[in-house]
Amino acid sequence: MTLDKKARRRSDGDGSGGLTPQRRAVLRVVRESDGHLTAAEIFAAAQKLLPKISYATVYNSLRYLKEAGLLGEITFGNAASRYDRETARHDHAVCTACGKLLDFDLAETLGLMKLAARRSRFKPASIHLTLVGLCPDCSDQPAASRGSGVRRKR
Repeated sequence: MTLDKKARRRSDGDGSGGLTPQRRAVLRVVRESDGHLTAAEIFAAAQKLLPKISYATVYNSLRYLKEAGLLGEITFGNAASRYDRETARHDHAVCTACGKLLDFDLAETLGLMKLAARRSRFKPASIHLTLVGLCPDCSDQPAASRGSGVRRKR
């Protein structure tokens, strides 16, 4: 069944009209979060709203909500996906020490997409820039106390 995204968004100002209580709870958790949560973190928060919600229901709801355009999914290699309330094109910065993930918008990214398209001869649909490095908090710490790799997700 194809989702009618425009009709779903029109049905309620926040796009959640017509959703099951479980999908509405998952969407609420993602939209009310200040960070980019994993499915496990969303499950834990959704259980506070609906104690009987299952892990499988959360995964299925995340897939449905992503396909409906109501939330975004961010993947980094083999790490757990994280979910984003912001669905418009934007870029990310990820800290290699603590795992902090931040949204930012760099207008020049669109120019970079045109340049990359010319060089690769691809017809681009979109571009997503991910800045990888140390966040301000971690870059202020001595290297020995930072550890290595992504340890915690925010």
